[in-house]
Amino acid sequence: MNTANSAIPVQPGGLPHTHARDGLMKLAVGAIGVVYGDIGTSPLYAMKEVFVGHHPLAVDQLHIFGVVSLMFWSLISIVTIKYVLMILRADNNGEGGSLALLALIQRQSKSGKWGTSLVMLGVLATALFFGDCMITPAISVLSAVEGLATVEQGFDSFVLPIAVTIIIALFYLQSIGTAKVGRLFGPIMGVYFVVLAVMGVYHILARPDILWALDPSWAVRFAMNDGRLAFLALGSVVLCVTGAEALYADMGHFGRQPISLAWLVFVFPALMLNYLGQGALLLSTPAAAENPFFLMAPEAWRLPLVILSTMATVIASQAVITGAYSVVQQAVQLGLMPRIRIEHTSASEAGQIYIPSANWALLVMVLLLIFGFGESSNLAAAYGIAVTGTMFISTCMVGVLIYRVWKWPVWLVVAFEAVFLTIDGLYFASNLTKVPDGGWFPLLIASIVFLLLTTWSTGRKLMLERMREAAMPIKIFITSAANSATRVSGTAVFMTSTPEGVPPALLHNLKHNRVLHDRVILLTVKVTNIPYFPEADRFLHEDLGQGFHRVVLRYGFMEEPDVPAHLKDFDGCGAEFRMMETSFFLSRQTLLASERPGMAIWREKLFAWMLRNAESAMEFFRLPTNRVVELGSQIEI
Repeated sequence: MNTANSAIPVQPGGLPHTHARDGLMKLAVGAIGVVYGDIGTSPLYAMKEVFVGHHPLAVDQLHIFGVVSLMFWSLISIVTIKYVLMILRADNNGEGGSLALLALIQRQSKSGKWGTSLVMLGVLATALFFGDCMITPAISVLSAVEGLATVEQGFDSFVLPIAVTIIIALFYLQSIGTAKVGRLFGPIMGVYFVVLAVMGVYHILARPDILWALDPSWAVRFAMNDGRLAFLALGSVVLCVTGAEALYADMGHFGRQPISLAWLVFVFPALMLNYLGQGALLLSTPAAAENPFFLMAPEAWRLPLVILSTMATVIASQAVITGAYSVVQQAVQLGLMPRIRIEHTSASEAGQIYIPSANWALLVMVLLLIFGFGESSNLAAAYGIAVTGTMFISTCMVGVLIYRVWKWPVWLVVAFEAVFLTIDGLYFASNLTKVPDGGWFPLLIASIVFLLLTTWSTGRKLMLERMREAAMPIKIFITSAANSATRVSGTAVFMTSTPEGVPPALLHNLKHNRVLHDRVILLTVKVTNIPYFPEADRFLHEDLGQGFHRVVLRYGFMEEPDVPAHLKDFDGCGAEFRMMETSFFLSRQTLLASERPGMAIWREKLFAWMLRNAESAMEFFRLPTNRVVELGSQIEI
């Protein structure tokens, strides 16, 4: 290993995002296109799944009013109150998401009491997120293309080929970047939400009595009439809030105010009008339950609606894929994943990245889902578990935040957690009943990802401990070697994972080449638990004497390391760094599985495999290829 990604204590600050200069309305429009793509496409399948899914309901007034009431109050409690008014305030210097929240709590909480448990929760939420990333494109695109069946019955046989073609094209185009396409997202989704609202209003005017469904007593009556069926229905009702986690995860791109404004003023009213309209349609035409969203439109307008909905689902899928790239990048920087190849698709936008391995792995899994489940209704059974599991974990983590960091009174913390853990717990428990029907898939994916993340994190920790045990104190090394070795001109930078002891590469170089450069830099790259590290404090420097310097170069977990670029700006070690006169020495460890305490042998072998397949430190740190020397060593863990 040639870097230490473990979070280290830093002063709160960093480089917070300054969204105000971009204009509140402009950012709000952008948020409509990116943040709300997932939750915005929920009307395509949520109501349909409730009435004709795996636990179908009778299409009568009680159930229609009860379901619409549950949807309304779910959107109010989960999205509006918990996410918009509460969780969006938990920003890590402008960044959001499970890993950013974990880093925020670790940095600002003075007690390490829940350290391990919090890390496990954050890792589990990340693992569930990847399951969600695979299901969202599959169910969204399939549900939109299935609208063709409402246009012409003979179109059924074209649904699967068209959906597969769209998915393949979407993933194929990722490598060219999405900056230009992204500018169209807001306007297209804006038109889509307007269409949702207009269709909803049309049917509400025909059956205005549907507005009584906003009374929460209808949800209570539904539950009292048949508690078991109401509990099972929650597993489908929750589909109306899928994508709520994106509000928090995408906060770094748009800011809290634009995301909140877009939801309260535009997205939430449009969604609710559409759900009310679907309920009104079902009151008049119970048979429309087979596909209420598309049957809301007159026959002549269904094909344009299918096209618009398909565009919306592609946008929703794009947002999820981009989010997956961001989470992978954060996980790598925070030491939860091995180094991985990250390409930049924009010279001006740092956030425009493309990760080939993640892209093609997602494509394969999405295609397997489409061919394996066949239709959106089957996929809906697999969808809710990842979403509700992530929401439940977020509520647990926010509870720690408001108690340890925000210092809320205990009674208020208990009240908040009791309310939202009950809501999230009921939804999660209801979705667990769908495990045999497809819910096993996200749990399987989450288990595999969780195993890989924890194996890498634990393996790195063990490896660094073994390296520290074997490391020679630097003061002793300098005293014994500085005067005996031949000094040659130039600068040698030895990359080391830990800011103590002598790097293995330095020992091997002295042993084999018997020379030392005039200036020797022991460089450790550390990724901190803030998103962006302030330039003024980026370097820690210690002059060790005899031409030796200990340097720690610090980055935020949203930044991409560029060692040569930052060394050029650093003047703490004397003369300017000239890349053509600087040699970079890397140490590549070969791991040997052993019976020493730490991990099971099979996990040690898994970690060794992950280490072998990690991206080269030379590429990850952007080191000049013709100035790198790599020396190998063996370590038992």
